[in-house]
Amino acid sequence: MNVIKYLKMMAISLVISINWIEVSVAQNLITSERWVYLADTVMGGVSEGSASIIDTPEGQAINLFGKVSTQNNGGFIQVRVNMPTGAATEFKGIKLKVKGNGDEYFVHIRNSSSKLPWHYYSKSFIAKNEWQVIELPFSEFLRSSNFIRKKMKVESIKTIGLVAYGKDYDADVSILSMSFY
Repeated sequence: MNVIKYLKMMAISLVISINWIEVSVAQNLITSERWVYLADTVMGGVSEGSASIIDTPEGQAINLFGKVSTQNNGGFIQVRVNMPTGAATEFKGIKLKVKGNGDEYFVHIRNSSSKLPWHYYSKSFIAKNEWQVIELPFSEFLRSSNFIRKKMKVESIKTIGLVAYGKDYDADVSILSMSFY
């Protein structure tokens, strides 16, 4: 096989792979194995927690569990996933199927405007004790700093995080599905 045919075949394969990733991400982000747990301990905080994929009667879910503490200027635990560039471009928001302990949680979105760790766009929700579907329109996300764009550029989303944040409390929240709508 000559080099040009090989490169064309690889380019077609790459386009198919990227399209498959974007479609699967748009349908359900929970099935991704790219979730990463973070806590305020990276900056001297003392919050403790974990994130894992759990089995529920309705299917697998991401569970964020722990104790959030505002000591030492801390106050968060988080699980987040990297997003392919442009994955959310055609959508209006994020839809979650979520269950928790009745407390407030946040979705944090970082994009190309988010240069520093405390630069993100945020939207809160209450995670009730039974499964519920929540829609979070991108237009309702608030910026964390005046140093990032006022209006979030959806086409440049880099990460989406589930966050327990801002007060001393026991966090326990599970997301059965997360998709764009």
